[in-house]
Amino acid sequence: MQNDIFLGLDIGTSGARAVAIDGDKTALCWGSSLMQEHSPDHRDPKCWFAAARAALHQVGEQIDRTRLRAICVDGTSGTMIPIDAKGTPLSNGLMYNDPCEDPHVLDRIAHQAPATSAAHGATSGLAKVLLLQGTRDATKIVHQADWIAGALSGIYSSDDNNALKTGFDPVASCWPDWINMTGVQLDLLPEVHRPGTVLGTLRRSVALEFDFPLSTELIAGTTDGCAAFLATGASQPGDGVTSLGTTLVLKLLSDRPIFAPESGIYSHYIMGLWLAGGASNTGGGVLLDHFTPPQIAELSAQIDPDLLLNLGYYPLRHPGERFPIADPEFAPKMYPRPTRDVHFLQAMLEGIAEIESLGYHKLQALGGPAIQSIRTVGGGAHNKNWMKLRADRLGVKISVPPNTDAAYGAALLARFGMTS
Repeated sequence: MQNDIFLGLDIGTSGARAVAIDGDKTALCWGSSLMQEHSPDHRDPKCWFAAARAALHQVGEQIDRTRLRAICVDGTSGTMIPIDAKGTPLSNGLMYNDPCEDPHVLDRIAHQAPATSAAHGATSGLAKVLLLQGTRDATKIVHQADWIAGALSGIYSSDDNNALKTGFDPVASCWPDWINMTGVQLDLLPEVHRPGTVLGTLRRSVALEFDFPLSTELIAGTTDGCAAFLATGASQPGDGVTSLGTTLVLKLLSDRPIFAPESGIYSHYIMGLWLAGGASNTGGGVLLDHFTPPQIAELSAQIDPDLLLNLGYYPLRHPGERFPIADPEFAPKMYPRPTRDVHFLQAMLEGIAEIESLGYHKLQALGGPAIQSIRTVGGGAHNKNWMKLRADRLGVKISVPPNTDAAYGAALLARFGMTS
């Protein structure tokens, strides 16, 4: 396997990115293309594929193509298009963040979907299916990654992760009975496979275009979020990934599914484990309400992480919290305000670290494993004193992964599919 090459293709919100790795998981080369280079309309599926082709060509020119074994595609969850029997798109895509504005559609889902389903909400994949199913000549409604993979292989199926918000039940591994009660035409829903499943080989025309082996396999893919998680190297129960961005996002690998819809917690099945997570309204956005990025960097360097203030802050920009406390009226706590700015910033950083700890303990209380390690991504991962505060509070090793690129995660999934 060491000599084999596996290729991951990430279809993001603004472009496509591809990476080739070898059997030792070493990244060999990268390729990328912005969608705006091909069309001004990012909803145009032809634009997605044009960017994907450009990225694939770039990678293909840098590798020994005879060694290519498999390709895996990830895409933005909830981006969907109707296609005809030949796989031709029949309209522009409804993007992952396009809300359904038909209250009747949302009511039908709300009344039929169980509380633990991820199909609730105005941006769900299921809502988009109900909006698109009247498209003339539609034979399937597929997710973005499904369509790109189908354009490469001729197989227009889906995976557990992309299908989760469309109502797929990852525990029972089927489209549930209740989904028919929403009015969905069941024959329009794609067949769903576990991520990493070998689906078949590339179309002959595609293999010839890129000069890839005709035997190159297409592997069932995943969402961009799950692919980015895999890219960090997290692979065992208890491995967590904390994203320190505008908000605080926690993800944890578990040996069993975790669901807490009141906190927005659902579970993706991937590589034989379950990936659960939650998002708090705290995070870097709160810090930026009070300090500029240069000020945060300067003040953080002055913090002594061994001298805790313990002011009990719960930093939020506005009232309302999702996780680990589900309360739309939950009030921020950012007082008393120290006289020195460095202590005010430290109190907020300590508070966010405490929320992170509460979040992982909440996932454990819901049935997940105890946290064993944490990989940190996002802008806050470069704040050394904050990392020390967090490590002391959580009591586990915290590291910054060398790779967080979703395309790399998709390549790892391609490798997994050929070895599992």
